[in-house]
Amino acid sequence: MGMTDDLNAEVNKIIKEQWTTTDGRVVPETENIELGNRGVNLDATCLYADLAESTNLVNAYKATFAADVYKCYLNCACRIIRSQEGVITAFDGDRVMAVFIGDTKNTAAVRAALAINHAVTEIINPALKAYYKENLKDFQVRHSVGIDTSKVMAARTGIRGANDLVWVGRSANYAAKLCNLREGNYATWITGDVYDKMADKVKMTTDGTKNMWEERSWTAQNGLRVFRSSYYWGL
Repeated sequence: MGMTDDLNAEVNKIIKEQWTTTDGRVVPETENIELGNRGVNLDATCLYADLAESTNLVNAYKATFAADVYKCYLNCACRIIRSQEGVITAFDGDRVMAVFIGDTKNTAAVRAALAINHAVTEIINPALKAYYKENLKDFQVRHSVGIDTSKVMAARTGIRGANDLVWVGRSANYAAKLCNLREGNYATWITGDVYDKMADKVKMTTDGTKNMWEERSWTAQNGLRVFRSSYYWGL
């Protein structure tokens, strides 16, 4: 058979095969899910951390400098995510996805996001400025983190030997899209569902006098209630 026949056969096989799903208690690895229509359901909070203006970065600066920025950002983000018991599930260029589960998943994910903002503001940008000095011009790392919570299904995609997990559900999709809501210094964006379920310690400043979040309406998602913050969580 030619390629067209092969693809027709595979697409029809996927469509016709019944799905078998199980409820998960841990975030699955790729090898834990069989190829075929198998899925694992989770109550999960998904986080996406994404560098801003990466196209301008690679166009205006040397590849080695851009690689420094990518590596610094992703290294810090991943270490912080893991310190908050999040599981890193995917990389896509200059962004990383993580999944949090358990009773405190929303608080942990938000704390991770605010801590990533601390790393960008207080660690990465000062280090780059100190090393590159005048060669840095006016550049500074900017980023955004999006978080949502919902039921998701993890399924294995691709073909044998070249496959990964896909996360199907609102929180995975919305968390990625929230990264595009960049306004000024507001680096963290969360849905109202996350805000309502997270602990007060990641809502209010340490002295308890001010809410760190501003409520907004997400026009692109039918006015969905979301919150943004420019604050960061000290490490």
